[in-house]
Amino acid sequence: MDPENVKQLLQQHLADCDIEVTGDGRHFDITVVGDIFEDLNAVKKQQLVYAALNPQIADGSIHAVNMKTFTRAEAAAQ
Repeated sequence: MDPENVKQLLQQHLADCDIEVTGDGRHFDITVVGDIFEDLNAVKKQQLVYAALNPQIADGSIHAVNMKTFTRAEAAAQ
């Protein structure tokens, strides 16, 4: 998979989020910013992202994911 494919998968599941994906085809760095994460702890935020990618993780298309998740307010404070 290339980063653009991963981004498209995430956009389908995480509407109205800003998504950046880089990677080498199996290992990806993902940053997602959106209000969908409002009132969620870090684990719940990651679960939302993993839910979008589980089929590709299960079949080995994606081997590893490093992610950062932020609400819009959290991202603005960075």
